[in-house]
Amino acid sequence: MTTFDTLIERNRAFAAEQSAAGLLMPALPRALPNVKALIIGCADMRVDPAHVLGIKSGEAVVMRNIGGRVTPGTLRMLGLLGRIGEVAGERPGGGEDFHLIVLHHTDCGITRLSGDPAMLTDYFEITKEELQTKAVLDPRAAVAVDVAALKATPGVPGDWLVSGLVYDVATGVVDIVVPPAAIH
Repeated sequence: MTTFDTLIERNRAFAAEQSAAGLLMPALPRALPNVKALIIGCADMRVDPAHVLGIKSGEAVVMRNIGGRVTPGTLRMLGLLGRIGEVAGERPGGGEDFHLIVLHHTDCGITRLSGDPAMLTDYFEITKEELQTKAVLDPRAAVAVDVAALKATPGVPGDWLVSGLVYDVATGVVDIVVPPAAIH
């Protein structure tokens, strides 16, 4: 049996146990009341937010990219999610206990790109001189940088909470680097 066959077989078992039929994609917290978080995390297979944070289906929107970084592309995705909610007649925030979480981790592959500044500057859409501000080699500093970027982004609802976490791949423990606070 191939990897693909195994994944399809697992999906059949998953589908037999649950279904999201009839539910709108939860772009915003009010679109699906159980959704209480949007997590920006790394694409690293060792750091699946659903497993690391015990998230159940329908509890969070999870966006993953290289390093779990807040990039211009990440911000565009957030804008698209907001627009999906607007089209559906939903408004973000509204006093909800909605949490925006940045989840980085130790031993991240993005650190291996530190010797390739051209690739990193392209990813972050910045100049080479600005690259040091992204703290690529230090996950704790990087998560603080990304939380600050979200706080400085116009259009993110001010009553949303934002925090920054770092998952230690050696111990399995998540450290709170930036405690939850209102965006604005």
